Amino acid sequence: MLNPNPIPDGGTLAQDARHGPLPLLLIVLTVVTGLVDAVSYLKLGHVFVANMTGNVVLLGLAVGGASEFSIAVSLTAIGSFLLGALAGGRLGSSTGEHRGRFLALATYAQVCVVGVAFVVSLASSDVSGGIPAYALVVLLAFAMGLQNAAARRLAVPDLTTTVLTLTFTGLAADSNFAGGTNPNIGRRLIAAAAMFIGASLGAVLILHVSVSAALAVAVALLLINAMAGYRLSSSTAAWTAAK
Repeated sequence: MLNPNPIPDGGTLAQDARHGPLPLLLIVLTVVTGLVDAVSYLKLGHVFVANMTGNVVLLGLAVGGASEFSIAVSLTAIGSFLLGALAGGRLGSSTGEHRGRFLALATYAQVCVVGVAFVVSLASSDVSGGIPAYALVVLLAFAMGLQNAAARRLAVPDLTTTVLTLTFTGLAADSNFAGGTNPNIGRRLIAAAAMFIGASLGAVLILHVSVSAALAVAVALLLINAMAGYRLSSSTAAWTAAK
């Protein structure tokens, strides 16, 4: 049987007893990940701006001579992601004692960076190459590095927002078939679905509307999180204390 209480410590996805509304907000960020990785892979030179495991593999393929992948673009994405993660880490060190305030500030920064990427896409007739493509890779990878560092600091189980490898491992390794108890199965499945939905929606918008349309949706989702973060930044609930 599946665990009848897939969210730890009771509650629902929207309101976790240990983590408050953080799980739902991180699910929204997971959708954003799917959207921006769809943009980067389909239009910016077959590169990921959120999935650094994939980028290391793509970099290896490029070094090995695969012509459809670019060493320069892959290194740009990895470097920009690291800078974003560094910024997120610094922000967490100074404001991370209140998880609601930290999430709010991290989301404000991410809105600004992805918003600039949206403006760049609007101002460019072709973002698939040259300076516009590199500018978008830099901005989006930086934003995803920041997001990943924030999710790591918030430490909500099974919600990294950018990586699903351990999520799928947990689904199998912790299942009843493996002798486990299916902890967090609902959250794990929803996280996978969120990234799938983001990538699918991103592909539809990119292929049938424009890159700007996909980035506009990403900005809109981040703004929703930013507004929620603003309300949570003054919360005194127990979940806001750093873990």
